[in-house]
Amino acid sequence: QVQLVESGGGSVQAGGSLRLSCAASGRTFSRYAMGWFRQAPGKEREFVAAISTSGSSTYYADSVKGRFTISRDNAKNTVYLQMNSLEPEDTAIYYCAAKTGYSDYAYWGQGTQVTVSS
Repeated sequence: QVQLVESGGGSVQAGGSLRLSCAASGRTFSRYAMGWFRQAPGKEREFVAAISTSGSSTYYADSVKGRFTISRDNAKNTVYLQMNSLEPEDTAIYYCAAKTGYSDYAYWGQGTQVTVSS
């Protein structure tokens, strides 16, 4: 089992940058593939980015490709989401999640708010 805690959210103007962090508990972090998701007010939660256990493979939603970068540091039990060229449409609560193998994401953090003003 793993517990996840996000940080790094905040308010920024359009065009700005933020880096989200997700710290995981436990000694088996490297066994989990990690993902970032977001949920805007009145909308369903959507996939943002994912990274494999080793970090060698990454995946992005089309809406963030080229602007966001997911990375991980297994020695620090942390996954990151670097967000550049932020747009008001990126405003949402951002969640990190963990999964093993081909299962669904089973572990979720509490979320961190990102607000982008125009």
